[in-house]
Amino acid sequence: MEKLLILFLVSTVLFSCQQNTASEKPPTFDRQLELDPSRYNVAFLIMDGVYNTELTAPYDIFQHTVFRKGIKAMNTFMVANTMDPITSFEGIRMLPDYNYLKPGLPKIDILVVPSAEHHLDSDLENEVLINFVKTTSKSAKFVTSHCDGAFVLAKAGVLEGHVSTTFPSDIDQYKKMFPNLEVRDSVLFVHDRKFITSAGGAKSFEAALYLCEHLYGAEIARSLAGGLVIDWDLSKVPHTVID
Repeated sequence: MEKLLILFLVSTVLFSCQQNTASEKPPTFDRQLELDPSRYNVAFLIMDGVYNTELTAPYDIFQHTVFRKGIKAMNTFMVANTMDPITSFEGIRMLPDYNYLKPGLPKIDILVVPSAEHHLDSDLENEVLINFVKTTSKSAKFVTSHCDGAFVLAKAGVLEGHVSTTFPSDIDQYKKMFPNLEVRDSVLFVHDRKFITSAGGAKSFEAALYLCEHLYGAEIARSLAGGLVIDWDLSKVPHTVID
């Protein structure tokens, strides 16, 4: 009798565990952002191999605009060709906010193209990616690139007739790959109409702060820089602005 009772208890526990396991739902990574319609929508284009600094530097600057009064601040979010986790070149895993291949993508006022590991090779052969950049650039108020993100913009054809720059050690390859473009090689960023191309790295902060100064004025830009312990003085930053 005692053995039967033990067998009954064991089978009951096992059945309960199986039921709990079967009822568990797989994790979901979908999330819905609430975007303030009074702000600029700023989309950061990410993919596996994106470099941390070129993503997080402008993201920090732009996101902090929500803490400044009297300006049209920025909604910041990340877009990718998936809703699955994206892994940066340095190994940080992050979740996209929108899949640009699916319906529901909000209107993008500012597109940010950080550099990624394959922006000089296989990413340039990704027609879906290139077409997204080309289409978005037509309607966006500003399009910014950092480091080799300029290669993606150039491949999309949106920099034709514009002056641009990229990561210093990749300037020669940039000129060779896109010989019809006018390139500046001794500046940290170039602003030509709606396009701002940056040398990247830690200097991605400078390009982002410049856009904020362009939109909000020097006082706001200095305030944003101060919040991140950055000494900001546009007059001391090598750059080119094409009127």
